[in-house]
Amino acid sequence: MFQSEVQIRVRYAETDQMGYVYYGNYAAYYEVTRTEAFRRLGIHYKEMEATGTMMPVMELKCKYIRPARYDDLLTVKLLLRNKPKGSRILFEYEVYNEEGTLLNIGETTMVFVDMKSGRPTAIPELIHEKLDPYYKV
Repeated sequence: MFQSEVQIRVRYAETDQMGYVYYGNYAAYYEVTRTEAFRRLGIHYKEMEATGTMMPVMELKCKYIRPARYDDLLTVKLLLRNKPKGSRILFEYEVYNEEGTLLNIGETTMVFVDMKSGRPTAIPELIHEKLDPYYKV
C-alpha cells in the first residue's frame, strides 16, 4: 500500500457563515494531497499531459464526520490500498485535525484518458514504475 500526507492550514476564505470549512473545499484538499503525493514520487501532471495523457476525476465521494474550522492545521492522508490497473486509479483520503480527530473521509476515482481521442487509456508506465514497488508481496 502507498501512503502520503500533507498539511493544510484552513484559510478564512475557505469557511462558510457557520465557521466550518465549506464542503466544496474538501475536493480541493484532496487534489492538493494527490498532486503532492505524485510530485514526491517523481510523477508530474504537467509532464504527463505534455505527453498526451490526462487524468480527470471520474467519481468523487466525500463523508463529513466533524467540521474543520478557520486556522485548523489539517493533515490530509492519501492511501492507495490496491495496485493501480487498467485505466483507473482509486485514491482514498482521511482528513484529521491537530488533535488527531478524524474529520472527513473521501475517495476519488481517476481515469487516464488519451487527450487526442478522449478515450480511456492504460495507466502510463512511469506511474507503474513508481507505484508497483509498494505492492510487492
